[in-house]
Amino acid sequence: MVAAAFFYLFSTLMIASAFMVIAARNPVHSVLFLILAFVNASGLFILLGAEFLAMILVVVYVGAVAVLFLFVVMMLDVDFAELKQGFLQYLPIGALIGIMVAIELVLVMTGWVTSDAAIASASAPAPDDVSNTAALGRVLYTKHFYFFQAAGLVLLTAMIGAIVLTLSHKPDVKRQNIADQNARDRKTAVELKKAPSRAGV
Repeated sequence: MVAAAFFYLFSTLMIASAFMVIAARNPVHSVLFLILAFVNASGLFILLGAEFLAMILVVVYVGAVAVLFLFVVMMLDVDFAELKQGFLQYLPIGALIGIMVAIELVLVMTGWVTSDAAIASASAPAPDDVSNTAALGRVLYTKHFYFFQAAGLVLLTAMIGAIVLTLSHKPDVKRQNIADQNARDRKTAVELKKAPSRAGV
């Protein structure tokens, strides 16, 4: 009874917050409602026994993505009224894409078939001595270890590529050269100058 009450509470707050994300006129308020929606979704994950997903949702999305978006909106001071002026120009294309996505979702939902193995695994009792996070860690670092490392390598390559593509070298800016610093000796590193007497430095 208590779990059902919390389920309806979190669900109602999450749906209301999601609606306010697109209905709020102030973009800062939209981000705050988005954070509230993420927190309520974490509560639903905890009710389902997926505490790892709840933690990831709070740490990654609320702690990084939503807060970063909030700081970007507040610091850049984007004129959203000017951006919304061309909304009617792209409305037909956006409506067409939305209808196509809705049709695809309906086809996926109507053609969904649950396998017998999934039903058997879902009905199997979970061990009491292993938490959801520990079980997920065992699967990731044993059975799917190479796939997990490959995904990390792909993300590292994407991060390095983004840095290389966005890096701009300005000719008038002095930059550190590690090779030149390590190759210095006493003659190149120290310069002695004799100042005249009583002339100051």
